[in-house]
Amino acid sequence: MTAASTATGTETEFAAALSALTVRLGFGEVRNLRHLSGGASKQTWAFDAGTASLVLRRDSGTAIIVPELAEISTSIPLETEARLMILAGRADVPSPEVIRVLEPQDGLGVGFVMRHVGGEALGGRIVRNSAFASAREQLAFQCGEILARIHAISLPDTAMLTLRSPKEIIDTWRAVHEVEHWPRPVFDLAFQWLGERTPDVGVPMLVHGDFRNGNLLVGPDGVTAVLDWELAYIGDPMQDLGWLCTNSWRFGAVDKPVGGFGTREQLFAGYESGGGAPVDPERVRFWEIFGSLRWGVMCTMSTVKFRELRADGNVEINVDLPMIARRASETELDLVNLLRETV
Repeated sequence: MTAASTATGTETEFAAALSALTVRLGFGEVRNLRHLSGGASKQTWAFDAGTASLVLRRDSGTAIIVPELAEISTSIPLETEARLMILAGRADVPSPEVIRVLEPQDGLGVGFVMRHVGGEALGGRIVRNSAFASAREQLAFQCGEILARIHAISLPDTAMLTLRSPKEIIDTWRAVHEVEHWPRPVFDLAFQWLGERTPDVGVPMLVHGDFRNGNLLVGPDGVTAVLDWELAYIGDPMQDLGWLCTNSWRFGAVDKPVGGFGTREQLFAGYESGGGAPVDPERVRFWEIFGSLRWGVMCTMSTVKFRELRADGNVEINVDLPMIARRASETELDLVNLLRETV
């Protein structure tokens, strides 16, 4: 166990509270508790309880706050994530079973407990490992089918998520970009290009918001679970298809535009086979270009957070921040190539 567990008490108190919860739920005491990720604002813990393998996802309580970004956050609450995962499971979207949305009396903060699902989440392994060779042949088509099911989900409460137009999304990310206070002409050009070609939403639908290689669990037979719903919203469903095609999520397999494992034709065919409306490739390309820009801006925010931590002087600096920040240059090259193709 690591110091990350101290967000809601000591390590011992955290383990005891979690074990008390699993006993109340009828699983038994917690064993083999381990921290799976080093996220700044979210934690993921895996553990066994009785015969069950479970996962806890919760707020860390230690998010890096940049004052200028306080009003720009687009993340949804963890409780809403859990509700979306439940709805997704009912819609035949591969999804972990949510066991418990945490309540204050649980003493574990904000989050939820779900069943563990087997599969690989590391994108580089998915695109290269021979164990997934058979899965890769059908993965793009399967992702299209899954996205069609996600987009068809009807929310029981319209207040669950925000309706966001393409223009609002672009304006939001432009505002985030400006927080860096550093000239990036390629980003400025991309924002101009997108602003001049902003599409209509058409019929607003549930958008996952971060559907990509790296947020999917994959087994030998394909997708076993869709993860990380924290950026979900109501809007243009084609954003999900474009984001999946973004070069950053191909993990070096650049000749396979869909996640590094398939073709756009396979993805579009799967989407339409799964009940999705006919795909407009140009609209998907718009969102693919936006995807490279979006990830580039996200990388620059690691620079901003790094500066905030250095200025604080009393906080241990996470090495992930400068490592991610330097990847902004990769997206600048991607954007040059993408925009050149449109001329």
